[in-house]
Amino acid sequence: MRSIFALAAASFAMAALAQPVFDSPSPTAGSSTSQKAHEMADRGMYKEVQYVNAHKRGPSLVVIPGEIKSNNATFTQKFGPNNIADFAELELGRANFAVLERADMGPLLREFELAYTMGDPAAARKTLQKGKLKTTKWVVKFDVLKAEQVAKAQEGFDGRAIGNVIGILGGGRGSAAVGTAVGSVQTGEATGVWIIGMRYKILDANTTEQVATGYTEEKMEVGAKSTSVLGVSQGAQGGLTLDGMVQRLVQKLVWEIDSRYK
Repeated sequence: MRSIFALAAASFAMAALAQPVFDSPSPTAGSSTSQKAHEMADRGMYKEVQYVNAHKRGPSLVVIPGEIKSNNATFTQKFGPNNIADFAELELGRANFAVLERADMGPLLREFELAYTMGDPAAARKTLQKGKLKTTKWVVKFDVLKAEQVAKAQEGFDGRAIGNVIGILGGGRGSAAVGTAVGSVQTGEATGVWIIGMRYKILDANTTEQVATGYTEEKMEVGAKSTSVLGVSQGAQGGLTLDGMVQRLVQKLVWEIDSRYK
């Protein structure tokens, strides 16, 4: 009897600790369009990476905002160096590195960043010997070197011209009906592909010399398609967002840092 009560109590405790689940207030929730949209969104959701050396504690490090060298307006309006550094802190923490929070260091970290970007390694080294930065072994930065749409393709079909020809040449009611049906068919499809490239640098916190560097790039596809027949239409559009692509690039680079340099 006690075991039954213990099992019930354990089940209740597990249920109480489960993450909350929320319903969607959308009027189309559960519909076919909702299911298709959710299927596309699921493929773009955040997925944790299993870092191979996550069981090992990594050295203390601090992530400084990198540079965005792309002049693509869409990308630069969406992202700043701090966004990428935030993603990097998250993933390096998941890989079991001792990440020092930038927010806790405030002016001291900004002093280092200024000295480093101005090309004054002596001043940068001096800054690293102060406060919490004393325990830092690495300084890591992630730079976006490329962000551009490299390809675009589209195709479609408009049945109005063919439908008119069938209606004219057929001469009968049947031909007119067929012509109307064919003329109502309209399809369209468009796809755009971006290439986004990211580099990391690891600097020795004592000497500010470069310890390691690496680069990776990924293609990001965004597409849309639509079909209309006899007034009945359907369409879909989607693709991985810039946020999702930047986070995936960070994950790839953190995986490399974890597997090669820990």
